[in-house]
Amino acid sequence: MIKLLIVDDSALMRRQLASFFQGEPDFEIRHARNGKEAVEANRDFLPDVVTLDINMPEMDGMTALSLIMAERPVPVVMVSSLTEQGALATFEALNLGAVDYVAKPGGTISLSLSEVKVELVRKVRAAAKARVKGKGSMQRILLGARLREERETQKSKAIAATRTSVGVGDGLVLIGVSTGGPRTLEDILPLLAVSFPWPVVVAQHMPAAFTKPFADRLNEMCALSVSEATHAVALESGHIYIARGGADIFVTRRAGKAMLVARPENREYHWHPSVELMARSALEVYDASRLVAVMLTGMGYDGADGFAEIKTRGGRTVAESQESCVVFGMPAELIARGGATLVLPSTRIAAQLSTWVRP
Repeated sequence: MIKLLIVDDSALMRRQLASFFQGEPDFEIRHARNGKEAVEANRDFLPDVVTLDINMPEMDGMTALSLIMAERPVPVVMVSSLTEQGALATFEALNLGAVDYVAKPGGTISLSLSEVKVELVRKVRAAAKARVKGKGSMQRILLGARLREERETQKSKAIAATRTSVGVGDGLVLIGVSTGGPRTLEDILPLLAVSFPWPVVVAQHMPAAFTKPFADRLNEMCALSVSEATHAVALESGHIYIARGGADIFVTRRAGKAMLVARPENREYHWHPSVELMARSALEVYDASRLVAVMLTGMGYDGADGFAEIKTRGGRTVAESQESCVVFGMPAELIARGGATLVLPSTRIAAQLSTWVRP
């Protein structure tokens, strides 16, 4: 039995959210109308997973999340509006310890919430088994501040010296990630030095409205430049590209240069931006020996076949280990296919990339 606490100040939203799970035989459901009630219910109901709205009276979702993580950490799925403001709040919630999120398609009071029913049920089930990482550490906060300072002091000289378009003979790092990804990427990408010579392309399963705010957030944290890939762009060394949500990302070749192109979602694939399509397209442009592929936390198997093919053809791959994964799904699938050169916790992945990819 999964004990689910649904937190939303709207009675309509609470009823609709509860209706998604009432047909599921293994859910016991309780409601809370605001953050204060959520904190109290976390103490006496002892839920296995919580769905938490952000904007509520008396105590908002962010405050409630902080108290929940301090008193009795539990997997939390944020239910936020599909706006840039909602995206920024969601990333802060993930930093505080939430494991995943679902975006309301119609705003705070969504009349089209049924559109995300399947996604929400799937994510709540996964969250019930997820590893709760808890709040970001002071060390991580200080690291971000130091790297932002490094970025400002070096960008006029070192970045200018290292930012060049890359040919297909150069290398490329591919990262595939889903549930738990934003927090995990924030633990890895800021550790890459400004001199990191290869482009990095990230396919993070995320709505279209969220990927630009996420790229902007990472850009503030990282020594490397980070941007959302929204149109055809030549890959540059020392740059991180976040695949646009609501689309798929392809690696291609034009005039001897490696390019990124965003295309409409291919409906033959379940997840987007598709890690599998990103990997397959990279293999058509690069020799596999010039590819490094990293599979991070997430549900499902997206990219497992493509990344395994990269290893089979001479490339190098990393699967995040179970000990650090929020959800050990995508990395486990890669490992099961014999596709992982190394299995590492997220805390060691940036160092391994820097060892394999030297200026």
